Amino acid sequence: MVTTATPAEAATSPDGPSHGAVGWRFGTVALAIAVAVGLLLGYGAGWLTPTLTRPGDTSAEAGFARDMTTHHTQAVQMALVAFKYGQDDGITQLGVDIATGQQGEIGIMQTWLRQWHLDPTGSEPRMAWMPDGEQFKREGGLMPGMATKEEMDKLEAARGHELDILFIDLMIKHHLGGIHMVDAILDQSDDPQVTEAAQRMKNTQQGEIDNMRSIRDRIQ
Repeated sequence: MVTTATPAEAATSPDGPSHGAVGWRFGTVALAIAVAVGLLLGYGAGWLTPTLTRPGDTSAEAGFARDMTTHHTQAVQMALVAFKYGQDDGITQLGVDIATGQQGEIGIMQTWLRQWHLDPTGSEPRMAWMPDGEQFKREGGLMPGMATKEEMDKLEAARGHELDILFIDLMIKHHLGGIHMVDAILDQSDDPQVTEAAQRMKNTQQGEIDNMRSIRDRIQ
């Protein structure tokens, strides 16, 4: 388990919470290790659920695995910023949970592609597997809920309470977009390993949305 600093240890500064010079460095290294372990466990979980038939390169399953990997990668990036520079203990813990959880799911989805003998990138355009994918292409090419470059730059420059609020707002939007993508694959796929993993993603992200809304009500 990765631990974050107690309120007494997490006195804030203009550059964000110190977490104690030694404690902060330990926490950052521990989180990096946890994220790496989560990815390896994800790979392992993917190999433990082999399929009898393999989705093809243009299948909804392959499109989902590729696009959700990209979607999750941004969430991990955002979560690491929240862990490093957030002020509220609930935010820094969310950073740990989201970074480790979604990195593990990336490992699972990348393992699927290997099992299916498919490349990490396919021949189909991004979001082509989604019934309303064209709508999102018209909106700058971003997948549902993803932050723009300007929003990511703003998040990475923020500190303390400002970062806490911005992280919640961006991550709620990000999770809602992820749930939209999950619903799309649940409607299209009958592959048990894909639908079971997708449903777990949805349940986890909905729980985190509820948690973030509660934190926002408390700290705004």
